[in-house]
Amino acid sequence: MLDFIAHNLAPIMFISVMVMLLIGYPVAFTLAAGGLLFFAIGVEMSHLSGEIRLFWPLLQSHPERIYGIMYNDTLLAIPFFTLMGLILERSGMAEDLLDTIGQLFGPVRGGLAYAVVFVGALLAATTGVVAASVIAMGLISLPIMMRY
Repeated sequence: MLDFIAHNLAPIMFISVMVMLLIGYPVAFTLAAGGLLFFAIGVEMSHLSGEIRLFWPLLQSHPERIYGIMYNDTLLAIPFFTLMGLILERSGMAEDLLDTIGQLFGPVRGGLAYAVVFVGALLAATTGVVAASVIAMGLISLPIMMRY
């Protein structure tokens, strides 16, 4: 039985994560707990599988990796582009842009959806960060879409 688990750890991990999500655990806690739990199981059972050789000092690299992620300059763009989306939404410029493009696509069925996609493409070209574009487009387009 242990040999079967050692050779099929990935499918068992996938199934356990899906079960935890279906039970209702938050996604962040499910992924973190699943990753750490199956890392520990994989390290302890690595001697049963001939292909994998793991050892506990691998955990010592986690603080260095987290520290390196915190100082990644690319990730600094996400809060700034989210701020840009907030400024566009609060100033009304984005709403005016969406209204104007919505009038352009007005006669077309689903014109507002086309306008949102078009403004989203413009915003994505300026930001380059998908998460920031999604947040900004949600802030910008939700009030207009709720009106119609």
